[in-house]
Amino acid sequence: MIIIEHRLGHVMANAGIDASNLGTFDDERERVLLLPCNPDATCAYLRVVMERHFACRIGILISDSVGRAWRNGTVGLALGVAGPPSIWNRVGEDDLTGRQLRATEVAIADQIAAAAALVMGEGAEGWPIVKAGGVLWQSSGSGTELLLRPKDQDLFR
Repeated sequence: MIIIEHRLGHVMANAGIDASNLGTFDDERERVLLLPCNPDATCAYLRVVMERHFACRIGILISDSVGRAWRNGTVGLALGVAGPPSIWNRVGEDDLTGRQLRATEVAIADQIAAAAALVMGEGAEGWPIVKAGGVLWQSSGSGTELLLRPKDQDLFR
């Protein structure tokens, strides 16, 4: 079990340091893959390049599969985002019965990352990039910082 805290604040179990799918190298030293230093900036760069190339609006997410507190198994989690909002604050909206939502914030970027992880796989599937269609979104300009719970509200530390 590895628990890491990325310098940007992402806390993850069995994630962030990965030896999977790296293959072997000539000198046979063990290597690991680390997260980008600034996943949001990497997404923003990739978005500009890809939108120029494909001449259309594109959202970019960088994700990793992570373990979660009190749960078995892994899910995809957004570590970087450019384009789509990372979170949709629905506090103040009404539910189906007219009751006002008091705590509902939808982690849109994490939900897209989790859906993409089903296609990407966790082993030898070989799908490092997934195109997700049909997701309606308005550009937000925000990154994954909105998904990080402030330390004074963290329930697990």
